[in-house]
Amino acid sequence: MAGAGLLLGGIAWQKTAHASNARVVVVGGGTGGATAAKYLRLADPSLQVTLIEQNADYLTCYMSNEVLSGTRELDSLRFGYTGLTQHGVQMVHDQVTSIDPTQHRISTAGGAQIDYDKCIVAPGIDFRYTDIEGYSEAAAEIAPHAWKAGNQTLTLRQQLVDMDNGGLVVIAAPPNPYRCPPAPYERASQIAMYLKQHKPNSKVIILDPKTSFAKKSLFELAWQRRYGYQTADAMIEWRSGDDAAGVVRVDAAARTAYTEFGDVVSADVLNVIPPQKAGAIAFQADLTDETGWCPVNRQTFESTRHQDIHIIGDACTATNLPKSGFAANSEAKACAFAISDLLNGREPGNPAFSNTCYSIVDHDYAISVLAVYRLSDDGNSIDAVPDSGGMSDADATDEKLKLDVEYAYSWYNNFTKDVFY
Repeated sequence: MAGAGLLLGGIAWQKTAHASNARVVVVGGGTGGATAAKYLRLADPSLQVTLIEQNADYLTCYMSNEVLSGTRELDSLRFGYTGLTQHGVQMVHDQVTSIDPTQHRISTAGGAQIDYDKCIVAPGIDFRYTDIEGYSEAAAEIAPHAWKAGNQTLTLRQQLVDMDNGGLVVIAAPPNPYRCPPAPYERASQIAMYLKQHKPNSKVIILDPKTSFAKKSLFELAWQRRYGYQTADAMIEWRSGDDAAGVVRVDAAARTAYTEFGDVVSADVLNVIPPQKAGAIAFQADLTDETGWCPVNRQTFESTRHQDIHIIGDACTATNLPKSGFAANSEAKACAFAISDLLNGREPGNPAFSNTCYSIVDHDYAISVLAVYRLSDDGNSIDAVPDSGGMSDADATDEKLKLDVEYAYSWYNNFTKDVFY
């Protein structure tokens, strides 16, 4: 499944005529930005491609839930940019402070001024802390969101290790839209996997403002099989938006969550995943609308607010693609090919997209979903292709479920190779 997704990550492409050494600057070196920089050079080696990323390496959010269960180390998620430089991408490790769409100029914290003919912005996400009373960046050090792989992932892991057997873990799930729709439920699974082995009297409660979630039927089946879901001894409990279970206030110091209904839930470990929005540079550059996300032309991913700036990844409104790393990779390829076409005086083609997602719910149990998408005829949405893709079989044998774990690891290895090498 992962291989099919990689092939369908954009328009069928070939190396093109030279674009007169045009300058393309990519802001942000996550999955989308790194993919875009690489594929710009593959599409047209004459392009001067510069990737600006303040960090020396990148930690993938996908697979980071395995750090919480103790299955993997954080450093196994770390990737550098040497592979991109071998494709001719110029790396600048600095923080972008402003993008001037009139002058076509980018300024950095280090004082650099970098001009562009085309700019791709891949800013990722930021958080709407104030949407939850009592939550803030400071509170997140106590009740971590761990929604960007790094120190908070390690903090949350250590809190689980330090928790007594019989303790309660509470996950406050975010409202739509947010990065990686299945991830809160995979997280609950990974935490339960750790607790079942080391602290079997403990429990995970998910407080969710939504009435459903990605791969819900598959997750619930897995929870029934492995964690006693919907029984008196359930290790995982999901409280839904049907019961006004969304968290509206927290007391991080007391590790207490307050729901819309008025329930007060005290936890030993409190994981608050707040509502989300586009990354900060998108707001500074006036690329966002009233939703807090970046509207784009879904054929080229060019901003509808500023010409010659394209936005990809979680920050853009690529209706109906999910906000996932694999979708960002797919968008990046489509955007790179479109920019190559535009700079060479050609009409961009109609892109195809895909999304592949694995969720590991136990050490020998994984579930997956694959979907193929195309641009709608009116160009206003990116729609799933009928009768394409699919989800894991609910009747899968134990052997097949275990094999899907190996497929998940293979998917990760192949995917990150496509992005960073």
